[in-house]
Amino acid sequence: MRYNQVRDLVVWAADFHARLARQFGDTAKAAESERLQMALDYLAGEELRMKTGLEAIFADGSDHEEVLNTWFDDAADFPQPPELERLAQYTTFESIEVAMEVSTKAHNALHSLYAYRAEKAVTPAETEFFTALAEGHEAEVRRIVSQLEELNDM
Repeated sequence: MRYNQVRDLVVWAADFHARLARQFGDTAKAAESERLQMALDYLAGEELRMKTGLEAIFADGSDHEEVLNTWFDDAADFPQPPELERLAQYTTFESIEVAMEVSTKAHNALHSLYAYRAEKAVTPAETEFFTALAEGHEAEVRRIVSQLEELNDM
């Protein structure tokens, strides 16, 4: 659909985080290495934290109601770039490095999506909203890389 509300994008992003969490969690159960299992469990937890954070935006009394109801016109296949869809369907993680690569690719793609929406925003509040989401994903990538490199070095 060409016309969407910001709310649609946030709902989709929360669902995307939930799918990644399930993917990491399910794969962790089958991991042969204890370190890989710990890394995948960590990533699943981080994805659930991100999902919960996005869902909190919909809470009663949120300052974001006006932004969430903002419509935007996007002729592209909203909202998921094809690479995000592929990452959510990744079926195996044979090493911590591969899991970290998938996670960082997903967060970098979401960062780019939010930065694009901030650039195309029609109101200052919308720009601020998407800029904050983009910065959050930038920080998330740094945190994930730091934690997983530390775990990999054990």
